[in-house]
This record gives sequence, structure tokens and C-alpha cells, in this order.
Amino acid sequence: MGAPRSAANATATATAAAIHYRVECADRNAHLFAVTLTIDRPAPHQRVSLPVWIPGSYLVREFAKNLQGLNAKQGRRNIGIAQLDKCTWEVDCTPGQPLVLRYEVCAYDNSVRTAWLDVDRGFFNGTSLCLRVDAQTDSAHAIEVVAPKVLPGHARWSCVTALFGAKVDKQGFGVYWAADYDELADSPFEMGAFWSGEFEACGVPHRFVVAGATASFDSERLIADTKAICETEMRFWHGDKVGKRGGAKLPFDHYVFMLNAVDDGYGGLEHRHSTALICTRRDLPQLGAKKQPEGYTTLMGLISHEYFHTWNVKRMRPAEFARYDYTRENHTQLLWLFEGFTSYYDDLLLRRAGRIDDATYLRLINKTINQVMQTPGRLVQSVADASFDAWVKYYRQDEQTPNGTVSYYTKGALVAMCFDLTLRSEGKGTLDDVMRLLWTKSAGGPIEEADVAKALESVGGRSYASEIAQWVHSTDELPLSGLLRAHGIATLDDPAQRAQELGLRVTETNGSVQVKVVLRGGAAEAAGFAAHDEWIGIELPTRKGQPTQAWRITKIEDLALYLGPQKKMIAIVARDRRLLRLPLTLPTGVTTWRLFAKDAALTTKWLTGN
Repeated sequence: MGAPRSAANATATATAAAIHYRVECADRNAHLFAVTLTIDRPAPHQRVSLPVWIPGSYLVREFAKNLQGLNAKQGRRNIGIAQLDKCTWEVDCTPGQPLVLRYEVCAYDNSVRTAWLDVDRGFFNGTSLCLRVDAQTDSAHAIEVVAPKVLPGHARWSCVTALFGAKVDKQGFGVYWAADYDELADSPFEMGAFWSGEFEACGVPHRFVVAGATASFDSERLIADTKAICETEMRFWHGDKVGKRGGAKLPFDHYVFMLNAVDDGYGGLEHRHSTALICTRRDLPQLGAKKQPEGYTTLMGLISHEYFHTWNVKRMRPAEFARYDYTRENHTQLLWLFEGFTSYYDDLLLRRAGRIDDATYLRLINKTINQVMQTPGRLVQSVADASFDAWVKYYRQDEQTPNGTVSYYTKGALVAMCFDLTLRSEGKGTLDDVMRLLWTKSAGGPIEEADVAKALESVGGRSYASEIAQWVHSTDELPLSGLLRAHGIATLDDPAQRAQELGLRVTETNGSVQVKVVLRGGAAEAAGFAAHDEWIGIELPTRKGQPTQAWRITKIEDLALYLGPQKKMIAIVARDRRLLRLPLTLPTGVTTWRLFAKDAALTTKWLTGN
């Protein structure tokens, strides 16, 4: 069911909605939203529940832990509530009378996944605030967001969401309409004194709001770059005539970007008509800057990634996601396709949109290759199994994660690149053609791995079953070097940085070297290092006629200063307040890849999509 095509229709539908939420900022200092849920026609034993996860973020987050003070009434009569499990409640109702539930939600997660409220900003996803009404999730839902009072010394707030406004004031507060619970859950709300800008991409209205921006923020640059990205992706999926007479019809008629700029943070969560983003303020484009911050390229890649999801996962999606089960994990082996392939195209489409050049793109893909090659877990778990285990491995990372699993984002992106370069080498099509064929064949709906195999065969003119088996379902290395070479990219082996050489991931702060991860098969593991060790110093072996030397280290690169040509040392580490002496030998021959364009014409042909 789609959104109503006019404000009048939206108002009529919202008025007729049997499910109505009223959201208020109850106490901004206490970070509390107040929610009133009215069910016009409740069942005799009405059940309601709060989701345990939000689609796009594959972890059971137990949103019900933030819900408090739930009570129920019919008319003036208080109704008893029975809690059935961690997120489900049942109310015994009198037939024919509306049921009113009131509760509060503590909103203290300043991420894109849940809800946040303080004196400066409010944000929420429906999965965090809106109880699901059992047996009525497919009916129309109305949600009213009430404007908070203007606090002394603070600006007046505005409100934005991608839902269709039924009765909304100039600041965006009022009643919105959702076709069903899924649409409500998939439409976050942003509130506050944010910056707002608008543009059209291929004739479709887009809005971009930014919370937390500083005075140096170059809004015109952000809008121009985002417009270019959006139009490039629209044409990728629907051809050059999109937005013109006779062109393909887009699956959406409006879109909203919501960006929260903070001191330290990064991430995004896709939705069908919008996306919620978070970045550091330093990564925003800067007014008057001759060279934009390096992090701005990362931000553009994030915008590209989440917008690509508008097609690839929000509409065309795994068959297991045809209908979300909000009460439990929803497993699929296809995240390598929906997240990994999106990760391949996010930066590639920046290049095609003219936002980065060939050299920048090669640096980005080079970084991805080295990230995968420096993950021992790639030899332990296939990218298909990593997709299935996202709930317990990727989203619950610890000191052993790199040794036991591989990212379906990064390796999935490399799998996509291997398919694209293979198809291009064989001369019958490209991965672009495969993606568009999948979209057409699925009608923008659920697909299975067999559909991917059929699309590859249809475009490439042969079966790619062996490649799928090897690249997706095994732990074999990908044939990256040969495929890149065939497209004008040479690979060089550069000496690894010291931490990589030793098989360590560390943090270096306040003069302390803290071991975060000890990688499988590395020199540090052989020496006996463990995660959470503090590496304090080194001793050099006694040499004839010389006293033992011991040195305090504050960063890994200190080793070059104190070791000189020596390869052997005793590492002094603190573990659980015990000092340990670990015999450590520097390895030889540990390298990383460096890519460069050897045949610029071949490389440009690939990167521009020609």
C-alpha cells in the first residue's frame, strides 16, 4: 500500500486510522518521550509488543528495556496489563470501546538506531517508541508529534520525517500517516533547530537536514554533491531517461536525508524514503576550503551507500526479509550481496558522479583490499556464513572477531568487484547489468541466491556456479590481482606498518600502547601477547661486553629507534597488574598491497562504467 497522493487523502486516511500514536517530549532533561497509543477497535485479549531490533541493523537490541510506566484505560476505567515476555503485553478489553495505552520511553542513544532526546535535539525510530498492535499491523497508522515548548535561550524546534503529513504546521509538527506498521517503523523523525535544504534529483524532491553543524559548514557544497550522487544512482538503476517523459518510474516520489553532526561518530541506517546519518563535524564540507577534509569523502561515500540501499535491500531484498519478524533475529546468507555489493558501488558511483577521481577511488579500494587481507577470519568463515552470523559476530565484535569471521561489507565489496571485472573481461555485460536485471525480474521485491545465479548467467552467457561456490561459500582467496591487472591496475607489495607486521591492533593514547586484538598466526601471538595487555617496554638481549638495555615505549614506531638492526627483543607487558616478559622476534616479508593505474585508459573505462 502506498502513501496517499494528496494532503486531503492523507488527512482523511489518518483520521480514519484505527491506530493512533501521540508522541510528546515529556522531560527533555530526563530524556523521556511520552507516548499515548489509542486502539479504536481492540481485540478482547489485545496484545501489543515493542520490536527487539530495527531492520538494517542486525542485532537484538531489546528496545523494551527503555519502556516504562505502561498503563491502560478504557474510558475512565483502568485496565490490568499482563506482561507475557520481554517485549509483549496483553490487555483484557471490553469489546467496542477504544483502548488507550500510555507509557514513557527513555531516549538516551545518540545513534541512528534508537531514540534520543535532550534540550537541543530529538530523534526517534518507530521501533523504539511505537508498540505494535497485534493483528492490526497491516492497517493504516497515524502518528501525532507534538511541538515542545520553546525553552529560554533555545531556538524553536522543527520536525521532519519522510511520512506523508496529514495535518502538519509550518515547523513540521502534527499528524502523519503510515500505510501500515512497517512504514511507520521505517520512517524516523528528526526534531530540533536543524539546518535544512532542498533540491530536486531527476525531478524528485529531496530534503537534507543537518543537526549540530558549525558556522563553517558549506551547505551549498553538500547539496550539490548529494544531488550529483542521487542522480547518478537513479540513472544507474533506471537509465538516462529517468525523470523525463517516457523514462522509467522511480519507486519513490520524495526522499529525506537526516544527518547528525557530532564530535565523534560515524554511521547510517537506510529507510525506504529516507536515511539517518551520523558523522563528525570536522567531516562536513568547509566554507572557503581549497581542499575539503579527507573525512568528507568518507561522508559522501556514506550518503552514496545509504541511498543505494533505497533499491538494494529496502525494496529488492532477501526472501527472508519479505516480512520482518520484529520479535527475533531474521537470518539470511545474502548480506554479502545487499551490504557488500552496496559497499562496492558506493565509492564507485562517487567516481561516476565526478565527486572523486581515479586515484582517490584506487586508494579507497586499496584500503578495502588490505582490510580483508589483514583479517585472518577470511580463512575461517565464508562471506555467506558471515552474513548469517551477523547477529552474533559482526554486531557483537570482541578481541577475537577478526580471527573468526570476515566482514560481509568489505569482502562482499571485493566479491562484487570480482564479478564485475570478470564479466567485463568476458565482454558480454557488467555487474551493472546484473543488478538492473535482478531489479526488473524481482519487480523490486524479495530474491534468493538462485535469482542472483540466474541473472549472472543471463548477462554473462554462462554459469557462474563455480565462482559463487568459491568466492561466496568457501574461504578461498579471491583472484584479485589477475582481475585488476586485466583492467589496467598493477599491484605492488609494500612493507607493512609495524603493528600489522607483528599481527597486532593497538591504540596509542596518553603515552600508552594498549593491545586491542592479537591476530591469528602473527608474531605477537607466537610471543604470547593477549588482548588488553599494556605494552610497556622492551629489553634488548645481552650482548658481549655490554649491559642489558631496557626502554619504555609510548608507540609502536618506537621499536625502530631502540632496536636498530636487531630482530629479537623481550617485550614487557602488563596483564592484570602482572609484569610479563615475552620473547618477540620481528618477522620478515610481511607486506600490504599498493594499487596503481598502469594502463589509465583501461582503468578509466572500468571506473566510468563505459
